[in-house]
Order: sequence, then structure tokens, then C-alpha cells
Amino acid sequence: MAGVGLARAATLRPSILQDEGAGLRDLASHRGLVYGAALATYQLGTPEFARVFAREAAILVPEYEMKRGVIEAERGRYDFTGCDRLVEFARGHGVAMRGHPLVWHKRNPDWLEQAVTETRDPRLFADYIAAVIARLKGQVHSWDVVNEAIEPSDGRHDALRNSFWLKAYGPDYIDQAYHAARAADPDAQLVYNDWGFEAGGPDNDRFRAATLGFLDGALARKVPIDALGIQGHLAAYGTKVDQRKLRSFLDDVRALGLGILITEHDVDDSGGPSRRDERDRAVADASRRFLDVVVANPATSALLTWGLSDRFLAAPGWQQQLAGYSPRMLPLDISFARKPLWHAIASSFVSGA
Repeated sequence: MAGVGLARAATLRPSILQDEGAGLRDLASHRGLVYGAALATYQLGTPEFARVFAREAAILVPEYEMKRGVIEAERGRYDFTGCDRLVEFARGHGVAMRGHPLVWHKRNPDWLEQAVTETRDPRLFADYIAAVIARLKGQVHSWDVVNEAIEPSDGRHDALRNSFWLKAYGPDYIDQAYHAARAADPDAQLVYNDWGFEAGGPDNDRFRAATLGFLDGALARKVPIDALGIQGHLAAYGTKVDQRKLRSFLDDVRALGLGILITEHDVDDSGGPSRRDERDRAVADASRRFLDVVVANPATSALLTWGLSDRFLAAPGWQQQLAGYSPRMLPLDISFARKPLWHAIASSFVSGA
């Protein structure tokens, strides 16, 4: 029977990739994965892109609309307008939602850090978590409960980031955040989300070790973390992915009983040549080097890119514009045509299926 399955996969692979109508969501599903991307409400104002997004993505994560600075700009007053619009779009197109992020040291309202520092009241994060999850309970595939809490260069023995959260509450704020999220929705998948484990340099080695230590300790304390979110930000002309190191790290994460999601994948092409075809190849090569390892791990369930089309990336500076440079970090170009990065992602889904 196994031979029959392999023979079927061998015949499926070329036909799937040649099917112009098949989006990344379809190709991912053949591998038992979910593909998606970050989306912002303003992008829905381009009807053609909304259709393309629904074809390519089976899950979306709000680019801005779930950040606390948007939802609770004024203390105690919640504004879910943007988030609700994305939920409505997702429902209408058979797209799932991700929640991101509940506790982060960035993109917070102006009042929050001072309030946390002065009062050290844990309700400042626990009540927010409860309110946001209650609003979207049962509608979200997974939650990034705590985002980017690890920073070995801050010099702490536990490798935690010396954020205002940590200064006010100590390391226990992380545990409390996950317990609050679990209480708000017992069935949700709770994710710890970060970046720094992807490439193969010494700093990445330290980050991988620190992350494994953090996760092992949290799980020993019965903190309800279900999965690790690996953001997947790469640099085409930076430190390369060391596939052996990455494979070992992912195996260690899986051995802890955790799932793995790639939550924000993109490939920075700055510093490369002006020729777009050369940069596109470098971007695709960097992504494929990463994804070949990630997709092969049985614990991996989802891959999201931080956006779908280059059209909505920030414009380059005037010096870069004069040199003919514009960022090409995402699967589709400014006209929503598929680039080598799209094909690299597609091939990673199909290879070995």
C-alpha cells in the first residue's frame, strides 16, 4: 500500500505544480499543511488582491488590526473595527484566522508602559487577554500569546528580554499570560512566537539554546504552551540557514511535544544586485533552504508569510530608487504575478509529499 501512495504522489507532483489554478493553500493541503499570510484591511480595498488572497491563502493573520495599540488605544475602550472586518472577510472566503499578538513589548498604546510600571497590576495584561479572546473565541486557529520575550544579548541568566513587562512583573508574567489565555479559551492553540533560530550563526546558536531552555522550563511548570511559532524572517544576502542545526533544533522542539508553525516568513533582498532576476533567485534559494527542513518536520502544521504581494511593502529610500531597487520579499510581485519565491514555497509543499 505504501508503494501505491508513493506512486500516486509521484504522478501528482508535476500535475499540481502545472495547475495554474492551484494556489499555495491547495498545494499545502496536499502536504497536510495550512498556508496563509498577513493581511491588512486597507489591502482589501484592492478587489483583485482580495480575490488573489482568497485563492492563495487558507489562513490569515492581521498585520496591524490585532495589535494592542490599535485595539485599546484608550485604556479600557476596545475597538475591534479592523479586526471584525478581517474576520468577516475570512468567513466569506473560507479562510481561518490567527491571533497575534496578545503580549508584546512593541506596538502598544501610549498609556500602557507607564501604567504597568507605576501599578504593576497583572490585570493590565490578564484582562486584556480575556477580553480579546472572548471576542474571538472559537474563530481563531491559534494565538501568539507572548511574542518575542527572549533576548540572550540582554545578559540575563534566563535569556529573557528585559522588557517593561519583565521589569514590572518578573518572569512570571509569561506563565500568567498563558494561563489567562487558557482560561479564556480552553480549546485554543496557544503559541510562543519569536525569531532568531532560523540562520546558522553563533547568535542563532545561542538563541536556539535559550529557546529550548525557556520552553523546557515552561512546560515543566505546566505552562499551557502548545506550539512554537518561528517567524521565519530570512536575509537573502545575510547569514545562511544551516540545515543541520535547524533540523536538530526542530527535532528538539518536537521532542518536547510541541507543534511548530512558521508565522511570518519573508526574505529580505536588500544588499543584493540591482537585477531583479538575480535577487529573485537568491530570495527563492534562501527560502527553499529553510523550508525544505521545516516542512519535512512532522510537527509543522502551518506556514504563513508576512504578506503575500510586494505591492504593499514600504517604498525604498530615494537612493535605492535611483539604483532601480524595490523590495521583492514576498511570493507575488506588485502585479500579483507569481515569483520564484512562490514556486520555491510551492515546491517545498509538493516535494516528498
